[in-house]
Amino acid sequence: MLDIAVLYNKYKFLGQEFLTWLWYSLENEPKALLDAEGVPVLMAVGNRIVLEVIREESTVESVTIKGDNADLSEGIVAIRKGALVTEMSLEYKKGDLGWTFTLKGENFNITGLKTPETPPVESKDETEGAVIDKLFLASEVVNLVGTLFRNFIRLRISETWSKETVPAMKRWLTA
Repeated sequence: MLDIAVLYNKYKFLGQEFLTWLWYSLENEPKALLDAEGVPVLMAVGNRIVLEVIREESTVESVTIKGDNADLSEGIVAIRKGALVTEMSLEYKKGDLGWTFTLKGENFNITGLKTPETPPVESKDETEGAVIDKLFLASEVVNLVGTLFRNFIRLRISETWSKETVPAMKRWLTA
């Protein structure tokens, strides 16, 4: 049986490929991203994206692009040179509600999660309900990321990945 650390290092590229594919999909095929109910997801790349490329065993080059109206073309150039997205800020909308968060590809950590506003707690009796509301809102993002990753894995192991998706991503990178 393989050690968990060996497996972690062997398959951590999947999270980076997932984030790279997610960026491509958000830019080119946003209606193809579906939630668990099959409804198109309203998402956008946020104000920060980190890319890394491993040049040698001990040399890692990192590119960080941040800013509200940042030009992401430097990220495209980094991907052309072999980089993958390792961390990305995302904005998610569902109806009138909006979330922002950062997703790390290496371990799927969700950081900086900002959920929609909830009513202020005015008495001790409302505290439990407020906590449940926040947990529910946070679980929306966790469930969304899980669904998108499952959809990515289904695509990644299909013939469509190498025949259609990879060529389309290459065209995106050279456009």
